[in-house]
Amino acid sequence: MAVPSPSRLRCASENVAIALRRLLRRRRGAATPIWRAYARLAAGAAAATVALLLTMIFVDAAAVRAAKQAPAWLIASFQFATDLGLSGWFLFPLGLALIVLAFVTVPTLSRMNQRVLAALSVRLGFLFLAIAIPGLVIAVIKRLIGRARPMVAGEDVFLYKLFVWRPEYASFPSGHATTAFAAAVAFGVLWPRLRPLMWSYALVIAASRVIVTAHHPSDVVAGAIAGAVGALLVRDWLAARRLGFTVRTNGAVEPLAGLSFGRIKRVARGLFGQ
Repeated sequence: MAVPSPSRLRCASENVAIALRRLLRRRRGAATPIWRAYARLAAGAAAATVALLLTMIFVDAAAVRAAKQAPAWLIASFQFATDLGLSGWFLFPLGLALIVLAFVTVPTLSRMNQRVLAALSVRLGFLFLAIAIPGLVIAVIKRLIGRARPMVAGEDVFLYKLFVWRPEYASFPSGHATTAFAAAVAFGVLWPRLRPLMWSYALVIAASRVIVTAHHPSDVVAGAIAGAVGALLVRDWLAARRLGFTVRTNGAVEPLAGLSFGRIKRVARGLFGQ
């Protein structure tokens, strides 16, 4: 008697469980990414702190004044652009793609096709986590800090109300900038040719938040740092478990080879023909 094939829903749930086990498994190898050496982290943290303080003291108020005097057409243009910094533009398509992959990866596929889909899932999962986790963390932190937005505080750049949990007091750091720079770093480590496009996108989003008086310049600087560092930490977590990335003995973190657009197309054609 033939054994019935497992349902798509059961396959999807098993694929999700496997992915979570691999994501949470112990690290493999003892190498640490070179950028996370204590001396580098200390120097970077000190430089970031000084940059933020100087920006708050000497730049923020002037930027608010300039933004309020900007022509209406410029503000309208950046008002449109700033909405492209919402995390949903990335997370919804990525989440949908991951769900589809969970359903189409079934035991009846060839071993090679299963490996290609698994590698694709890891990369899409990295993009999702690298954007979602920094954004979620900053969404909480900014409401605890309680810095007033420029549209509320005007040129009073040191107006804070701690723990009020209100949108108008959620200026520092910028969530849009966090998302934009996390996306720029995440896409850039996988596909270096996209770096000019993604960094241009991130800079436009950062500028738009200041021009529409939703944030101070120091807010977007803090968001940019949080997004970039958060994406790198997610990458390093996966690299320590050899999921999509690996840490070389010299501390360099690189994507694992083996996934090409040609292979993805061949697998997609096979799935479409089934």
